[in-house]
Amino acid sequence: MIEVLKRQISALNNQNEKINKLREFLQIMALKNIYDKKAFNNIAFVGGTALRIIFEINRFSEDLDFSVINKKGYDFIKITDNIAKFFQKNNIAVESSPKTKGNIHSVFFKFPNILRDLNLAVSKNQKLSVKLEVDTNPPSGWQTDIFPINKTYLFSITAFDLPSMFATKLHACFFRKYTKGRDFYDLIWYLSKKIRPNIELLNNAIFQTERKNFKITESDISQFLSDRLDKVDFNAAKKDVLKFLFNYEETELINKKFIKNLISKNLFPEK
Repeated sequence: MIEVLKRQISALNNQNEKINKLREFLQIMALKNIYDKKAFNNIAFVGGTALRIIFEINRFSEDLDFSVINKKGYDFIKITDNIAKFFQKNNIAVESSPKTKGNIHSVFFKFPNILRDLNLAVSKNQKLSVKLEVDTNPPSGWQTDIFPINKTYLFSITAFDLPSMFATKLHACFFRKYTKGRDFYDLIWYLSKKIRPNIELLNNAIFQTERKNFKITESDISQFLSDRLDKVDFNAAKKDVLKFLFNYEETELINKKFIKNLISKNLFPEK
């Protein structure tokens, strides 16, 4: 497997890109195992990494995020144990300590040797990690779809459909407790594709975290989002997203004026 990984990153010149590409390959391995073990019967792929792997959005991502769609038979420990065994079967050393306290189940898969084996380690003890999280109590209103994946392995992924993923991304953009530039990069992608968000899911997600019902509708969502944009720290957003981009110049698109213009033209525009 190390030789396969070497081929995956051989054409890249930038070390940061090599590490991002390596992490992405490990993410795909984890998703392949989730498919093989039929865990997609219980969980759906969501978030920015889903955009990257399914739709090839032009940025790398860090975490694998899922939502429980069927609690019957869901077993986080079994899912993470199967993934760890799959890595080990492919001669990739891995460490993991799953946590199941609360509604968010999480695990860091830590790879103690892989950066050293691929001559990417800056320090002797540097480890690469992939975080996996499952929301066991997602807000209601979501819809799912099945997407084919052909990246080294051929398999399929169950994920939120695009309107549902867009709704969760809008919630992340404007109600996350800190500024995450990757959210706004993804927001630009959704708006450029003229995807319409799942309004029911958006309202439910906001109510779940804020305990306030904004009662957003198609007719007022553009103004609502435009007003929320005024509170965003776009300098922090640009700094966050930079290391995940193939083209650093794209950070210039992450600005209030450009996003407001996209919202006005592409998100439920007035007839």
